[in-house]
Amino acid sequence: MPVKNRFAELLPEITAWRRDFHEHPELLFDVHRTAGKVADLLRSFGCDEVVEGIGRTGVVAVIKGKTDTAGRVIGLRADMDALPIREATGVPYASKTPGKMHACGHDGHTAMLLGAAKYLAETRNFDGTVICIFQPAEEGGGGGREMVRDGMISRWGIQEVYGMHNMPGIPVGHFAIRPGAIMAAADQFEIVVTGKGGHAARPHDCVDTTVVAAHIVVALQTIASRNVDPLKQVVVSVCTVETDSPAHNVIPQVVRMKGTVRTMDAKVQDYVERRVGEIVEGTALALGARAELHYERGYPVTVNAGANTDYAAEVAAAVSGHVETDTPPLMGAEDFSFMLNERPGAYIFLGNGDTAMVHHPAYNFDDNAIPFGSSWYAGMAEARMPAA
Repeated sequence: MPVKNRFAELLPEITAWRRDFHEHPELLFDVHRTAGKVADLLRSFGCDEVVEGIGRTGVVAVIKGKTDTAGRVIGLRADMDALPIREATGVPYASKTPGKMHACGHDGHTAMLLGAAKYLAETRNFDGTVICIFQPAEEGGGGGREMVRDGMISRWGIQEVYGMHNMPGIPVGHFAIRPGAIMAAADQFEIVVTGKGGHAARPHDCVDTTVVAAHIVVALQTIASRNVDPLKQVVVSVCTVETDSPAHNVIPQVVRMKGTVRTMDAKVQDYVERRVGEIVEGTALALGARAELHYERGYPVTVNAGANTDYAAEVAAAVSGHVETDTPPLMGAEDFSFMLNERPGAYIFLGNGDTAMVHHPAYNFDDNAIPFGSSWYAGMAEARMPAA
C-alpha cells in the first residue's frame, strides 16, 4: 500500500482545490463557500449521500463499498476553517481576504480528504461504508463537538474515526503518532480583579489592582512548578492583562486578565481548575482586593486508542515507510477529541517539511504532502474494511 498512483495523477487537481480554499479563507462556522464547494465536489464524485449543515456548517459524505458483508463503518475527518491572521507568504494564491488566512493547513486537510473521497468513490475496493467528515470551527469554535451533538456518530453508525494534521518540522511524507494522550485539553479563564483606584503618587490610599494581578500571575505558575507531579504536563498561561486606566499616573480600579490551562490528564485538569480558583481568591484577599474567576472547559484531551493507533501506524508505514510511533505529545488542543470520546480511533501527524510553524503568517501547506495524506485516508478505509 505505497502512495497510490492515482493520487499522482490527481495531484494537479487536488492542488488546485487546495489553493482555491487558500485564496478564500473562512473562519469558524462561517465556512459557507468552502462547505458549498466541498459538497459540490463530493456530489460530482458520485458519493452515495452528501449532507450539509451537520454541526451548523459541516459536510458529511457517504461512500459505500462494493460489498457490505461485515457492516463496518469508518469515519475519516478533515477540518475546513482558517484563522484571523494577515498572510505574509507572498505566494500567488495568497488569501484574498485581508486578516484571514489558512495558517494551519486546514485547506490541505480538506483537499487531501476530497482526493481520498474521489478515489474511494471510483474504486470502492472495500467491504463496508466510509463516512467522510468535513468539519467547521476547529480553531476555537468546537465544530467537532457540534457535529457530535448533531447526532453524526449515531446517524451514520460510525464505529471508528480517524483524523490527520500536517506538522512543520517533520519531513514531507513522514508520519508521527503515539497511543494515548497525544494533544492536550484546553481550558480558558478570565480573572477580574477589583480594588480601589486612585492617584499613582498616593498608593497608600488605594488597593493597587496591578500589584494584585502581578502576584496572581506569578502565583499561578506555582501550579505547574510546585503543585502538580513534575511528570504530568501542565501549562498555565496568562495571555492578556487590561486595566480601566489609560493614564500613566492612575492606579486602576479594575484589572482583567485572560489565559489558558493545558493538561493531558482528566484528574489533573480537575485539580488545576480548583487550584486556579484558590490562588485567585486567596491572593486577592491577602492583598485587600476582590477577584472574580470565570473558568470555562474547552477541548478535551485528544486520546488515541491503542489498537487504532497501531492500525493508523501500519497504514502510514505502508504509504511512506517512515512513521514515528512514539512521538512526544503536544500541549496544543484539537477538537477531534470530541469524536474520539464517542468512538475509538486515532489522530496522526503528517510532515509538512521545513516550513514556518502553524499559526504563523508565513506558514504554507506543502502540496507535495498531498499524495501521502490522501493515500493514508484511503488506505485506512481499505485496511480496516478489506474487500470481501
